[in-house]
Amino acid sequence: MTEHAVPLATNQDLDPVRLRQAFGIFPSGVVAVAAQVDGVLAGLAASSFTSVSLDPPLVSFSIANTSKTWPGLRRATHLGITILADRHGGLARQLAGPPATRFDGVEVLIGPDGAVTLPDGLAQFDTTIYREVEAGDHTIVLLRLHAVQHADHSLPLVFHRSAFGLRA
Repeated sequence: MTEHAVPLATNQDLDPVRLRQAFGIFPSGVVAVAAQVDGVLAGLAASSFTSVSLDPPLVSFSIANTSKTWPGLRRATHLGITILADRHGGLARQLAGPPATRFDGVEVLIGPDGAVTLPDGLAQFDTTIYREVEAGDHTIVLLRLHAVQHADHSLPLVFHRSAFGLRA
């Protein structure tokens, strides 16, 4: 093994544009996070979803502290999480668009506690907020699972280099 000294960029070189480009190299899956809040559907697309723990069963996603959707959505009794399939690129863009039209033409399932899931996703979870952790300009939301359903074996929707799908 040959070792070479390679200097890494210093903190002065960590501007947001360079960070976004570097972070974007790593692909991530995309989920819909949704609920019925005060009789209205609310939701968003998140590309930071990950499993956390089996005991207790926990998953997480991160949300920007500037999100205008999260303050209302976090008031829901239960949140639905749907893992989106590779065919859902348009839906993910819609869920990231204007809040008033996010669910236009979208088939949803509403659970008894208000969790909203999409029936044609790869998997659906019924969750509640377990804990929120401040993390810089984002909040990490830990969710406790109460129910899970999965039947679709399609490929997942991937967010990579600021676009849906893998990019070279």
